[in-house]
Amino acid sequence: MSKIIASNHKAYRDYEIIETIECGIELKGSEVKSIRQGNINLSDSFAHPEGSGIILYNTHISPYLEASYLNVEPTRPRKLLLHKKQIERLVAKLTQRGLTLVPLKVYFNDRGFVKIELGLGKGKRLYDKREDIKRRELDLGMRRILKVRRGK
Repeated sequence: MSKIIASNHKAYRDYEIIETIECGIELKGSEVKSIRQGNINLSDSFAHPEGSGIILYNTHISPYLEASYLNVEPTRPRKLLLHKKQIERLVAKLTQRGLTLVPLKVYFNDRGFVKIELGLGKGKRLYDKREDIKRRELDLGMRRILKVRRGK
């Protein structure tokens, strides 16, 4: 059973997620301990291919207090761990369609490793966001009506 540490709710609001992929992340020891305490923020994070790998930017991992001088910069770029074939496939999709890689959630898998779920997303326009809000409000209204009818 995996334990979810953080999730990026903003990503679901701003992007239409087409596909998800699980990957590892290259971390220092103090960063792992800080993540275990839940001190990670994905709100403005994104991933971008660089060279032969994919790098995660703007992920804020607060310094671990007991690490003293061994702490690293909180928002440093971090390498994501993927197979070569996966990287090539993602890079092809990113360049062809103009998609974005957005981290959706961070969790520990069954073996205790930190994993990140990346979403391949297409940016939503303002009217798409409004449509989602209208749909949510209609669903809520329908649920209320059904609840009242069941009660009688």
